[in-house]
Amino acid sequence: MSELEFPEPGHRLGSLTLVPRADEKQTAKEFKSDQEVRWCPGCGDYAILAAFQSFLPELEIPRENLVIISGIGCSSRLPYYVNSYGMHSIHGRAPAIATGLASSRPDLSVWVITGDGDALSIGGNHLIHALRRNVNIKILLFNNRIYGLTKGQYSPTSEQGKVTKSTPFGSLDTPFNPVSLALGAEAGFVARTIDSDRKHLTSVLRAAADHKGTAFVEIYQNCPIFNDDAFLPVTEPGAREQHVIRLEHGEPIRFGADAGMGLRFSRFGSLEAVPVADADPASLLTHDAHAPDPSYAFALSRLDSSDFAHTPIGVFRKVERPSYDELMAAQIDSARQKQGHGDLAELLAGTDTWQVG
Repeated sequence: MSELEFPEPGHRLGSLTLVPRADEKQTAKEFKSDQEVRWCPGCGDYAILAAFQSFLPELEIPRENLVIISGIGCSSRLPYYVNSYGMHSIHGRAPAIATGLASSRPDLSVWVITGDGDALSIGGNHLIHALRRNVNIKILLFNNRIYGLTKGQYSPTSEQGKVTKSTPFGSLDTPFNPVSLALGAEAGFVARTIDSDRKHLTSVLRAAADHKGTAFVEIYQNCPIFNDDAFLPVTEPGAREQHVIRLEHGEPIRFGADAGMGLRFSRFGSLEAVPVADADPASLLTHDAHAPDPSYAFALSRLDSSDFAHTPIGVFRKVERPSYDELMAAQIDSARQKQGHGDLAELLAGTDTWQVG
C-alpha cells in the first residue's frame, strides 16, 4: 500500500469531493489484491468481484480513500480481494461499522458487502437503521437465497417450502423481499441487478456510487453448490426475456416477447401486467425512479413472486435528501457557534444527577 494521501476538492461523488492522484491513472489491475480468490467453482461472486474491480477506476478515487467493509459469509470475503482499505468484520454488523466510519470520515468512499443471511438475519436491525438514517455508504447485498458458507441452511430469502439441511420438511417462513424491506426503511436509492449481467450490474454500480447517502443494491447471485439455478427464470436465454422487467427512468415499462407487455395500476393500487395492445395507453406506466413518495417503487417490488413471473431489475427509487454525515456536521457546527467548545466534565456531570442512599 502506498503512502496515505488525502485529495484536494475536485471530483464529485455523492456527498464526497475527491480527486485522483495526479501521478497515475488507476486501472482495474491496481484494485486486485495479492490474495488468492477462493470461492467455489462457478460461484456468482467471481462475476461480481470482476465487475466491481473493473468499475472502481471510474470513480477516480485513490485506493487509500476507498474502504470496503463486510460481515460474515461467502460474499464477505470480498474485501480480501480488493487492494484498498477494508475490514472483514463480524456477523451482521458491517452497516454499523460503516456508519461510524462514514460519519467520522466524509472524505472516504465506504462500501458494504453483505449477503442475504448476514444482512437480513442477525444484521437486520443494523441494515434498516443505516437505510433510514441515509448514511453515506453503498450497500451491496449478494442474494443467493441460501446460507452458503455454513453449507446450505435456509436463509431469510429462501422461498417457502425450501428443503435444506435445516428445513428437511420445507421452510415454513415467509421470505423477506430485500427491495421491499429497503423501501420500507425509507432508503433513498434502491436497485436490483444480476451477477451474470455484467453490463447491467456495472450500470447499477455507477448509479449507486453517484448517489448522495445510502445506496442499497440487491444482486441476484448464484450458488452452484447449495442452491444452483435459483434464478434460472431471469438468467436463462429465452426465459429471461419473458420474466425480466428492465427499469429505465423516463422510459415506458415494456417487457415480454416483442415488448408486448406493460404495467398499470389495478383497482386497489397494486401493479398488474397487461398486454399493451389491449390496454388504454394512458393507463400504462412510464418508470419514474425520482417519485418522492415510495409507494410506486414499493408496488414495483411487490411484483416479485417465487416463480419470477414478473421480476423488475434496475433502479427502483433514486431520491435526494440530506445524508447523515451532512446533518451531523451541520449540527456540530451549529452547537459550536452557539456554545463554543464543550466542557467534557460538565457534560458528564450534567444537570440530571441523583444521590442514592
